[in-house]
Amino acid sequence: MSSSFDLPDTEAFTVGTEGPPGQRIFYIQARSATQVVTLRLEKQQVALLADYLDRIISTYELEPGPAIDLPALMQPVIPEWIVGSIMVAIDEAESRIIVIAEELVADDEEDPDQAPTGSQARICLTRPLIEAFVGGAQELMESGRPTCPLCGRPINADGHFCPRLN
Repeated sequence: MSSSFDLPDTEAFTVGTEGPPGQRIFYIQARSATQVVTLRLEKQQVALLADYLDRIISTYELEPGPAIDLPALMQPVIPEWIVGSIMVAIDEAESRIIVIAEELVADDEEDPDQAPTGSQARICLTRPLIEAFVGGAQELMESGRPTCPLCGRPINADGHFCPRLN
């Protein structure tokens, strides 16, 4: 089992990638005064998290703050573990959003009835951190491979097989 993390006073929350479009590896990274936590996840998880956080900040009254720029991933990028699931909670009393990422773990083949247990990262976010993350995640999604206008699949540098042209 990997390490679990609790960042109640997150100072930076960012998203980034490594690799060329079509082969990118996605990461989220949270930083507090004493800790940097980097987690690996899928492109769809980043897109869904950004979309959900965007809807939350437009729905709930969270304390505003000065706008911040999305920081770059702190190097070297060494993920703690791969994210399996993500939950989001709202702490209205503290005017924060809590993102809870759970580690992707394999089922126990010896005891299939045993629920897998993995690590967890609990990251508390303010409105300015969320706004910067959402904007950065949306830019990352748009900077990927172009999509085919006929089939909607991504087009690689060397083209792609379009089933609609078959």
